Amino acid sequence: MPKRRKYSAEFKREAVALANQPGVTKAQIGRELDINPNMITRWRREMSANGSKAFLGQGVARDEELTALKRENNKLRKERDFLREAATFFASDQKRSTR
Repeated sequence: MPKRRKYSAEFKREAVALANQPGVTKAQIGRELDINPNMITRWRREMSANGSKAFLGQGVARDEELTALKRENNKLRKERDFLREAATFFASDQKRSTR
């Protein structure tokens, strides 16, 4: 069984736009792009139903995930720096009290 191919949202929008041109059939576009013409029909239906929110994909977008990871990384760095400063402060305080 062949692997399932994945298409980007931009590719899907372009395929639908090409198929919407007058004098062009879905079969022609399908042959040119090496996809089944029924895919174009399905993508066109999804675009008309969801508009700009069509083809968002599943799960968390990679950019959103990257932003969340950067945010968490910054938080952890601040915590680490705070603990480092606190350890330095208490270590220097201990040296003063033992003298």
